[in-house]
Amino acid sequence: MPTKDKAGNLPPLLRFALAMLVGTLGGALFWYLRTPLAWLLGAMTFTMIASLVRAPVATPGVVRLPMTALIGTMLGAGFHPGTFAGIGEWYVPLAGLIVFMTVAAAVSYSYFRRVGGFDRPTAFFSGMPGGLIDMVVMGGERGGDERTIALVHAARIFLVVLILPFAIEIVAGIDLPPGAAVSVPLSALDAETVAWLAGTTVVGYAGGWLLRLPARHLFGPMIASGLVHYFGFSDFAMPAVVIAVAQIVIGATIGSRFSQASPAMVLRILALSVGSAAVLLSVTFAFALALSRLTGIGFAEMVLAYAPGGVVEMSLIALALSGDVAFVAIHHIVRVMLVIAGAIPVYALMARRAPD
Repeated sequence: MPTKDKAGNLPPLLRFALAMLVGTLGGALFWYLRTPLAWLLGAMTFTMIASLVRAPVATPGVVRLPMTALIGTMLGAGFHPGTFAGIGEWYVPLAGLIVFMTVAAAVSYSYFRRVGGFDRPTAFFSGMPGGLIDMVVMGGERGGDERTIALVHAARIFLVVLILPFAIEIVAGIDLPPGAAVSVPLSALDAETVAWLAGTTVVGYAGGWLLRLPARHLFGPMIASGLVHYFGFSDFAMPAVVIAVAQIVIGATIGSRFSQASPAMVLRILALSVGSAAVLLSVTFAFALALSRLTGIGFAEMVLAYAPGGVVEMSLIALALSGDVAFVAIHHIVRVMLVIAGAIPVYALMARRAPD
């Protein structure tokens, strides 16, 4: 049963307001400390700590979707006529995803079975580098512990997003700014900019659902905004304050995922996930180094394309690097699609060959 927080049955709106307050304070502190992706990492870290001490923080899923759509619109603003100039080089790293996921999933599965002591379905769907919700549903249907699977994936995303910006700075020698790569003041907004911003976000969001796109709440607005910028209809940019708010909401959503489990369970999963994240990031860096040398694509971009984090978070880091956002986003979307399509058949084959 979920443990109760200190405020008992606090209304959802107040829980969300508290999460936003905690996340904003965390983001402001990280910004003051000049931390990479300050608003995202600060909000994520502070709300996770608040969750562990049983503070009544929560962010409803419905709030994350429009914020993710705004992030998609912002990412699309980075498209230009040269965005897809190197698309002919993408086939090798896209094909390499299959090998990478096979290795990453096998290593993670063995780790959670032998070190974590998980049962087979829990270990398998905890180790698959796919989306949190998809893996929880699939794993639960096959007898896995849904809460453990959810916490493992939440911890993986948390740790990868927290560690990766610093790892890139150290390994690649690249300084990531605390904010977005492009900073536009709120005062620069005019009626035309607002119309383009709102229009591409809404049209892209609706189009993503109608076309059943993968990661539709992000990919739809990104495509709509990308087309507008690619063909020169507008060069609008997202105000820095809007970007910061979107990052706070996304960061708080990740951090508050730990609020429905006991602190002891969360700490155990986090401890296990530190080892898992270290192994996964080591595999990621190894593949990125090999493929970067093979294709000539930048090492940092290759790391972000293969890193076992969320598409939104990895795309934000790519934007901060002024890197190829389209390259990173497409690789993550393909990764999630491959995992969703292949997880169940692979698990069934494994269960037949080595039944318990």
